[in-house]
Amino acid sequence: MRAAVLPAAGQPLQLERIRVPRPRRGEVLVRVAACGVCHTDLHVIKGEVAFPSPAVLGHEISGTVAELGEGVEAPAVGARIVGTFVLPCGECDACRRGRDDLCGPFFTMNRLRGTLFDGETRLAREDGTPLAMYSMGGLAEYAVLPATAVFPLPDSQPLEESAIVGCAALTAYGAVRHAASVRVGERVVVVATGGVGSLVLQLARAAGAAQMVAVDVGEAKLDGALRLGATHVVDASAGDPVETVLGLTDGGGDAVFEVLGTEQTFLQALAMVRDGGRMVAVGIAPVGIRAPVEITRLVRRSVRIVGSYGARVRSDMPTLLGLLDAGLVRPAESVTRRFPLEQAAAAYAALERREIVGRAIVTTA
Repeated sequence: MRAAVLPAAGQPLQLERIRVPRPRRGEVLVRVAACGVCHTDLHVIKGEVAFPSPAVLGHEISGTVAELGEGVEAPAVGARIVGTFVLPCGECDACRRGRDDLCGPFFTMNRLRGTLFDGETRLAREDGTPLAMYSMGGLAEYAVLPATAVFPLPDSQPLEESAIVGCAALTAYGAVRHAASVRVGERVVVVATGGVGSLVLQLARAAGAAQMVAVDVGEAKLDGALRLGATHVVDASAGDPVETVLGLTDGGGDAVFEVLGTEQTFLQALAMVRDGGRMVAVGIAPVGIRAPVEITRLVRRSVRIVGSYGARVRSDMPTLLGLLDAGLVRPAESVTRRFPLEQAAAAYAALERREIVGRAIVTTA
């Protein structure tokens, strides 16, 4: 099968023919239709987040079930599915108490070693050289996932564009529903409105937010935010975005989401929070990036900083997919560009140049 392989950090992706993987007990083989282009993959490509190489990246996919491993009865072969970037083991302490977004074996085995839970990757070059898997290694024609990370896609949803549900939408849902607990009538601010940020806007609207302010750079991104539900937009390159947001919201947002992962945007987002509000940090930063926080303001003004990584996969994905089916959230509207698998390197280059409005996908057909 074809796959976009990262030879080593700092090198571009290259299209290779590798072995078709096979699912083991408790796993599902998926014929990949599309894979989302996420900034976290770009961090790995640039060496800003450590990960073994050579590797196959790509961690949000849609496709059809090609084969079921031993002990797996559903979804049926041929079913349309989405796969989540967090691969819950289902057995560790975090998974047993419903916090599979904190699954220990996933972080230890997959994010640090590029394998599944038995310590082995399912991917290899034709000569047998192992290839590390970032989540399921979705930038390929086939991918193996634990059955805990595979969910049937409602018939109402397009197959390829729904690839972004498994990371962008799931991450946004966790941030809005759990980390911020957005309530009806609240003021929401979203700093950086890419794939995840654009879905935070949609989910905040579905939760009943009265005001949604989008902060980004460039007319195209801000126009896109307005189309997806923002009530106000702020161009961060035109004046002081903090001052502008505080004015628009009469003192700051009840919930402010930082979705880029830089020191500058982190501190800006924190300064945009009203007294008693919360700042939700969603964006992944390069390793070692820190942001100095003014302790006294945090204490005196009862401001909360909450980190949010994904959502509770097994309990939240069915709810999220229900919102999609009801038309309350439309991830497909966040997809603005498509690249074939042989142009995967170009997709991430465009992402690095900030040319992607919303989310791009890589298709395998």
